[in-house]
Amino acid sequence: MRIVVIGATGNIGTSTIRALSGDPRVTSISGLARRMPDWKADKTDWAVADVRKTDLVPLLRGADVVVHLAWLFQPTHDPIVTWRSNVLGSERVLRAVAEAGVPALVYSSSVGAYSPGPKDRAVDESWPTHSWPTAAYGREKAYVERLLDIFEKEHPECRVVRLRPGFCFKHEAAPEQRRLFAGPLVPGRLARPGLIPFVPDLPGLRFQVLHSADAGEAFHLAATSDVRGPFNIAAEPVIDAAELADLFGARKVRIPVQAARAALTTAWSLHLVPASPQLFDLALRVPIMDTARARGELGWTPEHTGREALQEFMNGLRTPEGMDTPPLSPTAGGPARLREFVTGVGRKP
Repeated sequence: MRIVVIGATGNIGTSTIRALSGDPRVTSISGLARRMPDWKADKTDWAVADVRKTDLVPLLRGADVVVHLAWLFQPTHDPIVTWRSNVLGSERVLRAVAEAGVPALVYSSSVGAYSPGPKDRAVDESWPTHSWPTAAYGREKAYVERLLDIFEKEHPECRVVRLRPGFCFKHEAAPEQRRLFAGPLVPGRLARPGLIPFVPDLPGLRFQVLHSADAGEAFHLAATSDVRGPFNIAAEPVIDAAELADLFGARKVRIPVQAARAALTTAWSLHLVPASPQLFDLALRVPIMDTARARGELGWTPEHTGREALQEFMNGLRTPEGMDTPPLSPTAGGPARLREFVTGVGRKP
C-alpha cells in the first residue's frame, strides 16, 4: 500500500507518518510539505509541494490513499492568504485526487467545523458543520466540508473519510503551537504547576483534546481500513476551568467573556499575540463531540487522556525540543523570539 501524506511535517503529520510506518501493510509513504525536513522516517520519502501552486497529479498518481493534512493557521491578519491555501488549496487537492484516480482520501477536518452545540449533551457526526462564520479557521473548515460534499457526489468511486479531531497536543509540537497561538511573549518556563496563580473561569470554556499520537493512529486506521464518512476523535476528560485549575495547581478566577475578549483584541491589534479574537469566539462555541462512532466502527481508542496530552504540551513549553521539521523546529531563546517580532506576529504564514 502506497500512501501520500500532504502536510506531513507538522503536529499531526509527523504522528500520522509514525503510525503508518509501523504498519507492515504500508509499503511506502510519500510525505509532501512546503519545506523539506531533515527528519527521517521509515518507508518515507519526501517531496516539496505547495497545495496552492504545485502540480499535484504526478505526486499522487499510483497512490492507494491520500491523507490531506495541509493547513495554514497564520496569518490571522490576512485571511485571504489562509483562504487561498486552505480552501483553494484543498480544492486543488480534490481535483488532483480525482485526476490521478486515487481510490481513497482521508481529510483532516476539525471540531472547529461544527456549528455551536448544546450545553447539555455531546453531538455526533450528523451535527451541522457551519462553524462560527466570523472566524477564518472555522469558516474555511466549514467551506472545505462543502467541497467534500460535492466531491463525494461527483466521485462515488473514491472512499472519503473526514476526521474531526479536538485540539491535538504533544511535547514536540509545543514550540509550534506557542508561535501559532500564544506568540513570543509567553514565557514557557512558567508553564508548570505552582507557577501559574490562576486560570480564567470563562463562561463556555469547555473543550476536548487528544494526544497527537492518538490522532496519528486515527488517520492510520482511516487510511488502511474500508470505512467512509466522518468521525469525531477526542479523549476524555472534557477540559474546563476546574480541570485546568487542578492541572496547574491554580485557582479559578471568574472573568467576563467581554473583558477577556477586549484584552485579546487589543493584544492582537498591536501584534503582540497571533490568535485573533474571532478564534477566541469560536473556541467558546465548539460543541462537545461524541466519539462512539470512531471507537466502534474505526476501532480507535486513545492511549492518552486529555490531561496527559496537556501535560506533555506544558513540558514541551518548558523544554522545547521540537523535531527536525520546519514547522516543529524549536524556537526557545531570545534571538528566535525576536525574529517572531521582526517578521510580524500574526502577519505571515
